[in-house]
Amino acid sequence: MNSIPTFIRTKYLILALTLLQSLSATSRFSILQHCGDDLSVSVADYGATGSGRRYDTDAIQSAIDDCASAAARLRRTCQVHFPSGNYLTATLYLKSGVVLDVSRNATILGGTRLQDYPEKQEKWYVVLAENASDVGITGGGEINGQGLEFVMRFDERKNVMVSWNRTGACSGDECRPRLVGFIGCKNVRIWNVSFNEPAYWCLHIVRCQNTLIHDTSIYGDFNTPNNDGIDIEDSNNTLITRCTINTGDDAICPKTYTSPLYNLTATNCWIRTKSSAIKLGSASWYAFRGLLFDNLTIFESHRGLALQIRDGGNVSDITFSNINISTRYYDELWWGRAEPIYITTCPRDSSSTAGSISNLRFINITATSENGVFLSGSEGGGLSNIKLHNVSLSYKRWTNYTGGLVDYRPGCQGLVNRSTAGLMMEHIDGLDLKDVNMRWAEEKNNKQWNNPLDFLPSTVNNVSLLNFYTGLWQK
Repeated sequence: MNSIPTFIRTKYLILALTLLQSLSATSRFSILQHCGDDLSVSVADYGATGSGRRYDTDAIQSAIDDCASAAARLRRTCQVHFPSGNYLTATLYLKSGVVLDVSRNATILGGTRLQDYPEKQEKWYVVLAENASDVGITGGGEINGQGLEFVMRFDERKNVMVSWNRTGACSGDECRPRLVGFIGCKNVRIWNVSFNEPAYWCLHIVRCQNTLIHDTSIYGDFNTPNNDGIDIEDSNNTLITRCTINTGDDAICPKTYTSPLYNLTATNCWIRTKSSAIKLGSASWYAFRGLLFDNLTIFESHRGLALQIRDGGNVSDITFSNINISTRYYDELWWGRAEPIYITTCPRDSSSTAGSISNLRFINITATSENGVFLSGSEGGGLSNIKLHNVSLSYKRWTNYTGGLVDYRPGCQGLVNRSTAGLMMEHIDGLDLKDVNMRWAEEKNNKQWNNPLDFLPSTVNNVSLLNFYTGLWQK
């Protein structure tokens, strides 16, 4: 029999390979589950073991990739399901149309090795979505960064952390991976999930549009620095509600690096932190506008409501309402001096300018604190049109830390000795106090700071007091 010509053999080989590729794709998509209009895949079907010892990165990423392809092809959201187990992984890349469904008793464990993360430090996350739309995380389970594995020395004052700068991979002393990041994304939803023990920042929302975070729990070791709860950076139209945040560093922290931030609402949350419960800044190169913080409980934190403007960005139209605060002293290694309300604007350094802060409203605020309210503008960056209406401030000391200091950090003047008062003010033009009640506990420690108001008339102008009351705390 005559041999088959070479060009025909080549033609049949190409056809065979095409069929094999088609069958392979068909077999992968055959494990997609249809539940009504929803699509889902299980990481177990891709070989993920959930043992907590073997890395499941490849299996999980394959499930995400197939889910994303199906979501694009069928124009539906696709869920990647994690059954019970502990899934050790390097960085996972979340893609458009995909929602991670981390079930109860399931945990995604972030790796603790430098090689578990991308080459570029700005992409060091356990879970990372970039330029994606219609993405999210849910399921009732947990994403855990194994942050305690990054503690070099445990210290009740403040833990000393591992820094990968020693490897040359980055510079500075904050070279550790974040937990979850959404960068340049649209239509992000995070709900019914726990984020625990980040080595660095926990949930990072960067240049995103339309983000909803609700019914989410965040926990970070109370002695670990830089384990912020939620950092919202250059992002717009963000809603945070019904969340619990218990962490060492700042809890909810809007920042502006490259563009303004507007339309952020945080409501119905419980917060505890060794830093600021709410903090605008300190990264503040661009404006903050139209922010609402409502119906919050802030428990035994180092600061309650804080603005830390250091880079020239202007702040306006911010409302804080219906908030219950307790603040206390912690070690001076942490920024803060137990202020229930702390508003400052000053240049970070000689190359920076001071931004302006205007149209702030504090309405229906109740606080029990070891220190007074601090409102501080600066030359070239004043405060204006600040309103405190229906505010109840109860002052007493219950820790043994030293008072009598004002904390301007970062930059500016650092820690400065100053007489403590119920309300300390400088560089303000326009302060409206209405139905403000200050009470001091009748204790020995309070005798050194029972002055209700402390300010220099040369820097504070246009102050209005209506129904302003001070007195002893009636037990």
